[in-house]
Amino acid sequence: MRTQRSTSFQAPLGPSVFVSLERARASLAEARMAATPAERYAAAHVAALRTAAAVLAARARPSPRRGQRDAWTLLTRVAPELGEWSAFFAAGAGKRAAAEAGLSGAVTVREADDLLRDADRFLVVVEALLELPHQQALPHHSDPGEHGHPGYDALRSRDPGAAA
Repeated sequence: MRTQRSTSFQAPLGPSVFVSLERARASLAEARMAATPAERYAAAHVAALRTAAAVLAARARPSPRRGQRDAWTLLTRVAPELGEWSAFFAAGAGKRAAAEAGLSGAVTVREADDLLRDADRFLVVVEALLELPHQQALPHHSDPGEHGHPGYDALRSRDPGAAA
């Protein structure tokens, strides 16, 4: 009995895929820290766009066709299995623009929270699609000692040049 092996070959992912995913994680972290629902919604939508950019970087091939297409249309073309996600996030683009423009009441707290959850889930789906392990975003602080972490403060007091 012969075993048939898969002959499909997946080229290694380029650095732009990983950069896009890291930027998506950063946008999700920004959304979690946002002060207003509008900021949270906009940052979550940007995270979804950056996640889509990772798929496009991994799968899209240059096309001789001219004409501009938005990321969601391109994503549906190169990854049809993500078509529902594309339609969902494309539908939220106008609301994101309104939120970024500062229109009062553009998004509710619930809409912002829901989009944040959806953008986070989309990232997990894309990481699985690209056969990458999920990496949880870590909170970003500009100065590790800004919250008075005792270990950091002790190290800093011993060698002031080490933290600079």
